[in-house]
Amino acid sequence: MDATIKRIIDEALSGRIIEDKEINALYAVPLLSEESFYIQWAGRKMSEECSGGMAEVHGQVGVNSGPCSCNCAFCSFAASNKVFTEQHVEPTEEIIDKCLILKEQGANAIYLMATATLGFTSYLEIAARVYERLGKDIPLIANIGDFNREKALALKEAGFIGVYHALRIGEGIATRIDPKKRMESFAAARAAGLLLGTCVEPVGPEHSLDELVQKTVIAREARPVFSGAMRRINIPDTELCRHGMTSEARMAHILAVVRLAMGYGIAGNCTHEPNVTGAQAGANLLWAEAGANPRDVVEETESSRGFDMKRCRNILAEAEWKVLEGPSRFFGR
Repeated sequence: MDATIKRIIDEALSGRIIEDKEINALYAVPLLSEESFYIQWAGRKMSEECSGGMAEVHGQVGVNSGPCSCNCAFCSFAASNKVFTEQHVEPTEEIIDKCLILKEQGANAIYLMATATLGFTSYLEIAARVYERLGKDIPLIANIGDFNREKALALKEAGFIGVYHALRIGEGIATRIDPKKRMESFAAARAAGLLLGTCVEPVGPEHSLDELVQKTVIAREARPVFSGAMRRINIPDTELCRHGMTSEARMAHILAVVRLAMGYGIAGNCTHEPNVTGAQAGANLLWAEAGANPRDVVEETESSRGFDMKRCRNILAEAEWKVLEGPSRFFGR
């Protein structure tokens, strides 16, 4: 085994925060090599120590669909991808029902995801009714476009304990979103007392090691409660399809590097979409999905790409994880 790579891994396991060039060196390790499997073993070990050996499954419900002017090239809602041609907002009672089903099936947290086209006031109105029905015993997490401190405070007042937000790979190039807006949203969430979940996403085979390192460090500096890595799921007949998709084996290596780069201050490490290889390499957070999904081409992802709670729990069991019962510890106070 390469002595330098082993030293970096061992020092990360000892608690040292590894530097940018060291993260790059871990990403550059050849897949399926002895060093790669040592990275994945170490990622799993760190995840187990950070979470007490427990994994979580969170549920996400998409509340709307339709063409979005942000035009994220990897998203089925991008107006330029011409998948969804009309705006549609799920009836609130149906959103509530989906959330309650996920809760009853054991979800440790519930996310409400909306595209940037949904008005903030409408989102808050939906969220207020969901929070009223769900109760306070399960964390409610927002997954929306960029927001300022005033909106962050409004999210907290509406019952949200945290947000999912990410500075995506290719932001400002593959999207029409200014990366500065993403960073401002991170700051707004912190100022309002909202907990942050994030990850390195969406990873494609064309992305450079330097960009992976940059987004990993940005995620670490955002001080989230979980991080991890998500691969890009290609939307059929769109421009990014020419690059292909990153394999689950490669993503296992990447998410393990992210885990080691984050250090022991972060309990959760996610992968998406759920898979055993990633869970074995240290992903202790998966998502079950219902409603609209930016990686799918139908309005009800539970009938297509979306994984349900049972399938997610089975994946974690296959990877020898114990699944937490009750409210998320990642979003615990």
